[in-house]
Amino acid sequence: MKDKIKVMIVDDSAVVRQTMSEILNSANDIEVIAVARDPLVAIEKLKTLTPDVITLDIEMPRMDGLTFLRKIMSTNPIPIVICSSQAEAQSQNALNALESGAVDIIRKPMLGTKQFIEESKIIITDAVRSAAATGGRRVVNKMNTINQKVAPKLTADVILSGGTGRNVIETTEKVVAVGASTGGTEALRAFLEALPANSPGIVIVQHMPEKFTASFAERLNGLCNLTVKEASNNDTVLRGHALIAPGNKHMLLKRSGARYYVEVKDGPLVSRHRPSVDVLFRSTARYAGKNAIGIIMTGMGDDGAVGMLEMKQAGSYNIAQDEASCIVFGMPNEAIKKGGVDIIVSLDDIPSVMLKQAMVNNR
Repeated sequence: MKDKIKVMIVDDSAVVRQTMSEILNSANDIEVIAVARDPLVAIEKLKTLTPDVITLDIEMPRMDGLTFLRKIMSTNPIPIVICSSQAEAQSQNALNALESGAVDIIRKPMLGTKQFIEESKIIITDAVRSAAATGGRRVVNKMNTINQKVAPKLTADVILSGGTGRNVIETTEKVVAVGASTGGTEALRAFLEALPANSPGIVIVQHMPEKFTASFAERLNGLCNLTVKEASNNDTVLRGHALIAPGNKHMLLKRSGARYYVEVKDGPLVSRHRPSVDVLFRSTARYAGKNAIGIIMTGMGDDGAVGMLEMKQAGSYNIAQDEASCIVFGMPNEAIKKGGVDIIVSLDDIPSVMLKQAMVNNR
């Protein structure tokens, strides 16, 4: 039996501390070893305890979460998951936390329907597992072997039936579909910052809660030559533009004549996520086929692996981020094992490989 993932919860709300403890302790591979009402209490407890993961609120008395995060990262780095509300100010602070070393963002658990509560359990426990997997950059294989009871995993069939894109007419206008999870915010920033303003249109799924994707897209838009925005239903995929799937919504690529556009829709978790990379990749396989380039980046789990294989079978060219440059090698590794990847390259090389392939296809 593998050791359980040891978690410390830091939040000034007693209700949140209790709810998070119940959710995490319900997983047979996770154990809450401490809770703290503020960072100063947490610092005292860290003198005698060594958690594998800390879940951290942003706004707290006596010391804010960002200050605590930066202190931890500078002295004794521990994987930290930000547990935040959906307030606009908190979304900006949460993005600052990712840039300061946090590995993921989750929404604070709230009361709701049975389905909502069950989905929250999946998202929160998976975020902790992903964070634990970043602790040693090579522990992803150990994490994948943990004997854990998880909810049944739905496939992209619940959103879009399988189908081939082999009969899609090849065009000179290409589309790039990208999937990422843990570590993906920084990987996407590096990728998009390296691209010229005339790059092919890009559609992106980054696992992130609702409200946060809009702030993330806005921040990238200020850093990149491309125009980056959170996708809205029926947005056209244009050269020099990147569309990021909104948190808590699935995004599908569609085509009408020569025009590519996106459909944003509700639906159940697919591959334990919403938005799901598998949903985006399947729709890209169907409607773009050989006109597509697929990219799968750092992340825990296997979301995107099946969809990337479907893209390859439909004629697309697919790129996986290599293990050395991934925070967690789970998603690229699963896509590679399924046979859906054409080339494995470092994060630094993905932009040039993608642009070269787009030029080859345009000849």
